[in-house]
Amino acid sequence: MFSLPELQSLGVCEMTEIQAAWTHPDIPWLADLVARHAPQIEARLRHGDLKRWAQALAEIAPIPGVTPHLGPEVGSPTLDGISQTSLEHALRGLMPWRKGPFRFGPVHIDTEWRSDLKWARIAPAIDLHGHHVLDVGSGSGYHLWRMLEAGADTALGIDPSVLFHCQFAAIKTLLNHPKAVSLPVTLEAFEADSLQFDSVFSMGVLYHRKDPIVHLERLKSLLKPGGQLILETLVIEGDADDVLVPPDRYARMNNVWFLPSVAALTRWLQRLQFQDIALIDVTHTTVTEQRRTDWMQFESFEHALDPEHPHQTVEGLPAPCRAAIIARSPL
Repeated sequence: MFSLPELQSLGVCEMTEIQAAWTHPDIPWLADLVARHAPQIEARLRHGDLKRWAQALAEIAPIPGVTPHLGPEVGSPTLDGISQTSLEHALRGLMPWRKGPFRFGPVHIDTEWRSDLKWARIAPAIDLHGHHVLDVGSGSGYHLWRMLEAGADTALGIDPSVLFHCQFAAIKTLLNHPKAVSLPVTLEAFEADSLQFDSVFSMGVLYHRKDPIVHLERLKSLLKPGGQLILETLVIEGDADDVLVPPDRYARMNNVWFLPSVAALTRWLQRLQFQDIALIDVTHTTVTEQRRTDWMQFESFEHALDPEHPHQTVEGLPAPCRAAIIARSPL
């Protein structure tokens, strides 16, 4: 396996730009964490499209004198010293953009998911002040910025997608590197060692896991005693015995395994000795929240529903409904 310097010697030195995603001078435990995951990171950096994405990243620089805006549209209200045309060209080189939105002056990255809507539903129920936070399945990092806005001291994301890390590195560079980082690893490969977190987020991940109990146990292991888990996942209506296992695809996705009722999900958490379990929100997904845009031009949520029966997926199953739950690890 090549080391990062060896990969650079092969003529793809632009890849060093993606390292902005997992570097920060003011996080003392970060260098050791990155070193521990070097084999996984180097394997991810072999992605065949990385050189093309790195060329887009190479065109991006911090906005001079930027004051980061970490609100609903993460970004900066101005582009002083930056060409709008050049910036938009570079950011479009990192399409498709799934999670956002972001805005830099007149450049609006209208992402497939309105992740600000999900955050608005859960934010009133959580306290992140001074917290060391982990976001599992962090994507392009939108929620990491909102966690910092909510008072987190550090925000760490993990996600296996190389493109998402290129996008995160781009936003982080434009914002002049706020205190958020992300590693291109899966939860299964993540080696936290002695690190434990005040808050762990798993949003939109559980239904992709073949063994949801193992996933919940792993999340629990990463929490400090009394730490909070914020869990968001697809659910169905029903009682504590109701769980939907799609026979094949669900909403055109082939990697959906278990959709519990809220009561069943609560029972799972209780069996794992989580405490103070509380339902934050239940919301049906709509085309307002997830849709095709100019920045994500593939098929999207509207293609997942039966056009004659919009309360069903194209497979005839209940249309997507998402629940958010907060729970605490035992003291």
